[in-house]
Amino acid sequence: MSKVAIVTGGTRGIGAAISIALKEAGYTVAANYAGNDEAAAKFKDETGIAVYKWSVADYDACAEGIRQVEADFGPVAVLVNNAGITRDGMFHKMTKDNWDAVINTNLSGLFNMTHPVWSGMRDRKFGRVINISSINGQKGQAGQVNYSAAKAGDIGFTKALAQEGARAGITVNAVCPGYIGTEMVRAIDEDVLKTRILPLIPVGRLGEPEEIARCVVFLASDDAGFITGSTLSANGGQYFA
Repeated sequence: MSKVAIVTGGTRGIGAAISIALKEAGYTVAANYAGNDEAAAKFKDETGIAVYKWSVADYDACAEGIRQVEADFGPVAVLVNNAGITRDGMFHKMTKDNWDAVINTNLSGLFNMTHPVWSGMRDRKFGRVINISSINGQKGQAGQVNYSAAKAGDIGFTKALAQEGARAGITVNAVCPGYIGTEMVRAIDEDVLKTRILPLIPVGRLGEPEEIARCVVFLASDDAGFITGSTLSANGGQYFA
């Protein structure tokens, strides 16, 4: 029986690429999403991957959603905490609501999703938790104090939890993408991309979602069993942590 993997934010962008790559690698995948029913339905029709709707910012919804996935497919062996939002703005203009929304999804969402699966992973002496952080959690970014704080917190979460899971056969790692050619990034004005973003990337191009997905598939595999507490930077040389 194939291992069960949950990918949060798993029906669009980087998350969709991760869901597809894990399925192709032989996992039974459940793709979580928060709100876009049309995109999720299209993703399910095109890929055959099961989709489940809940907000990772809501602990009780996460626990219930995970229970449903495990009832449908069996115990979760791989958790990819990919779901994230942005509410950008300079700090002096940032509202409390925009701070809370980003922290609750991008940081507290890791607790909300990982906590309900942790005991089962410990009991079974196996688990893979892979957290999608960001280059901006490593270096910071003006206009993204909330996002950078949350993504930096994801790295701290990864390093601490890895120490707790190691003797139980659970690895916990983070992937920090740079600028990836998702629908959102490709919507940026072409002139801005060419003059302000691409010159910062030594390889001279955007990354592809599939390149992040391959990082995740490796970290989920048995081959990565000796790697835990690590941060894998996939940013084309833009930043060296």
